[in-house]
Amino acid sequence: MGLTKKAMELMVSENDHPGSDDQSTSRALCHGLAPSPHSIKNRVTRVLWGIVQSTVFRHSLRPMHRWRAFLLRLFGADVSMKARVYPKAKIWGPWNLSMADYATLADDVDCYCVDRITIGANTTISQYTYLCGATHDFELVKRPLVPMPITIGQGVWIAADVFVGPGAFIGDHTVVGARSSVFADLPPWKVCVGTPAKPIRDRILKDGPNPTQPTENEGDE
Repeated sequence: MGLTKKAMELMVSENDHPGSDDQSTSRALCHGLAPSPHSIKNRVTRVLWGIVQSTVFRHSLRPMHRWRAFLLRLFGADVSMKARVYPKAKIWGPWNLSMADYATLADDVDCYCVDRITIGANTTISQYTYLCGATHDFELVKRPLVPMPITIGQGVWIAADVFVGPGAFIGDHTVVGARSSVFADLPPWKVCVGTPAKPIRDRILKDGPNPTQPTENEGDE
């Protein structure tokens, strides 16, 4: 893999100084980043969506959830008209977003849906949460983009400022505590906290149905 002329000049310049090999190599490789994996159609559509998102979407009144759902659906989102997407939520590509009834994206959520992001019914994603639907393959020089889906079940609460990493699966009715980071799958009906987020106890509802526990006879079978 050849280096650009500018990168070679940087290497020669830096090698005039002792101990600069690592810096020169790093600067040279920066000139070999992978080109965009997105088609021209994808990029043009994102420009158009960016215009819509920064105007009629962003400046709509907070209660106008159906209007914002309509705009998302115009750009290919599989979003229920009963979903609640607040005006300051940031969505990278609506065509990769799926939201069931009463699923909620709060203000200042960053939904980086390079791959499919699925949010179940009655699930709330609180403010400043980052849903990261892609990573980069750092074992390759050009660090190509690697899109990965995120699936969040129904009845989930993702508290404020949580990072949900690419490929994560969060089970039904689980709670993820504020400022946690999710890098692996989380089971259903758990309270999870930390970096990386891990279950600390079961989620037990005081006023609603809870997961069915096996009877003694079932446990003996």
